[in-house]
Amino acid sequence: MPNVRVLPPEIVSKIAAGEIIERPASVIKELMENSFDAQTRSIEIFLKDAGKTLIHIKDSGSGIEKDDLNNIFFRHATSKIRNLDDLSKISSLGFRGEALYSISAIADVILRSKTAGQDTGWEIHLRGGKKLDLRPVSMPTGTELEIKELFFNTPARKKFLKSDTSEMNQVLNTFIPYTFLYPQCRFRLNHQGKDLIDIHPAEKPTERIAEILNLNSKHMIETKKEFPDKKICVRLILGDINISRSRRDMQFVFVNDRPVQSRSFGFHINQTYRLIFPPEKYPFFAAFINLPADEVDVNVHPAKREVKIRHEQAVISLLRAMCETALLSHGQAKQVTISALEKSNATPASWEEAPARSGEKIFESSGPSDFQKELQRQFSLEDVAHWPASPDGRQAPEIHEDFFAQHDENLQKKLKRSRFIGSFIKKFLLFEVDRMLLVVDQHAAQERITFEKLLQQMESGNMEVQHLLSPILIKLSPQEILSWEEGKERLEEVGLTTTQFDNQTIAVHTHPQLIQEPETAVRAILAGEDVARCDYNTIATWACKASIRAGDSLNRQQAEYQREELLKCKDPFTCPHGRPTVIEVSEKFLDKQFLRT
Repeated sequence: MPNVRVLPPEIVSKIAAGEIIERPASVIKELMENSFDAQTRSIEIFLKDAGKTLIHIKDSGSGIEKDDLNNIFFRHATSKIRNLDDLSKISSLGFRGEALYSISAIADVILRSKTAGQDTGWEIHLRGGKKLDLRPVSMPTGTELEIKELFFNTPARKKFLKSDTSEMNQVLNTFIPYTFLYPQCRFRLNHQGKDLIDIHPAEKPTERIAEILNLNSKHMIETKKEFPDKKICVRLILGDINISRSRRDMQFVFVNDRPVQSRSFGFHINQTYRLIFPPEKYPFFAAFINLPADEVDVNVHPAKREVKIRHEQAVISLLRAMCETALLSHGQAKQVTISALEKSNATPASWEEAPARSGEKIFESSGPSDFQKELQRQFSLEDVAHWPASPDGRQAPEIHEDFFAQHDENLQKKLKRSRFIGSFIKKFLLFEVDRMLLVVDQHAAQERITFEKLLQQMESGNMEVQHLLSPILIKLSPQEILSWEEGKERLEEVGLTTTQFDNQTIAVHTHPQLIQEPETAVRAILAGEDVARCDYNTIATWACKASIRAGDSLNRQQAEYQREELLKCKDPFTCPHGRPTVIEVSEKFLDKQFLRT
């Protein structure tokens, strides 16, 4: 008896659906692309339960002829491919004819459509891939689909869907890039009867982007350049130093008017931004790249999320050069405003107990000591700090017998007995003990201290908060608004009291005293998934970044106070994100560097 069998159609259809349709956002992507191919000027989407129960989409495109309604739900039924050569020069968003076939196989689908030449529209109804009805309907020119009970006949896939908040974040991540590509179109996205996005046509892409993401367009740099010899056109919209994010959540790449995920392009643009941004701060950018169709393969991913470019490195070189020129030539200086926190005369809580000599102020900046000058002349800690990068991109120390203490207990005792001898570039604190040099990353150390104090207060329910005389107003992106609505009660539990100021803005009235930058903390927390379900450890990890002040000069008393606080921590030698707080440099290692054998 043969072991190889041809799968029956009902199984084939569900396998194909699984490749194309992973979640409600996948349905929305495919249907929006069909609408744009039909030259629509308006898209309206209505969702229930993040699309799990209902996805209702309307467009004003050219519509579908009655004679084509039966065929469009067959596999590989398409009007966009005629022969093999067409695959090498695809100019439409949809082309394989799998989307409607896959959707109808796993949902209840009603499609209504009318062309300009028809007297009436027509409605077709399918469930699980089976046609139930075809009848005339009265409607304007365009197409309308209702997708109900997604995955009703594939429970294994349905159970992997996440919460409504997570699925809606995926929907927004899918929906928003198309609003940039088609600023001439009207877009509406409604969930549970509430409009999340409702925008009318815009004259410029920067206006559309600023409106959707709640950014200030004056902090955007737009540059465009054509390369006729390569038949390439690149348009960049870059945020300057005044738009910074704690995550890469506002970065968009488009190839031939198609939103794509490109690690290469994203990596190199982010690397260019290191010219003006510190580590762990990320920019906003939108890169629109147009190439000859035969230079791009859009068929390498089942859901068309990725593309393959023939001469990718050449395009990367052009991108980096354009990005660098734009940022250095047209970028604005960092704009600083007096925040409500400063108006409230709040004291940085991390340091308020630190002793200071008479006449000294906390964080008072002083010139380098003679030791510091000599150290900077002979020995560059920048060289020591350039460790090999870990797989996740962070700098990680290389274990070396001459360099690091192998046991935290020994290092803890040494740090406790050590003597403060200076600081370097307002980043590293230097202590000496037993012919060893201990180097403390003051920012990583303060992260650990703040994290454990914040976590302790959260868990005990005894959060020390700062009440603001004037609330801090924060404009949020659609994704952040969604996360805030779901998690505002959780925020209040951890000391962040917020209210809605308008449809796009929240007001912060209180924040934990340990946090010096409430806006950064709020954005870091809202950028995560399912804020309402996060444990205190996760929230504290996100929030503690906002407690760090980069480039502060610490005097002896402050440095020794930080050391004492660090030694009280349960895990003093790594920050909450896994970076070391202290390293040990041995005399033996220094002797080797100076060839003192």
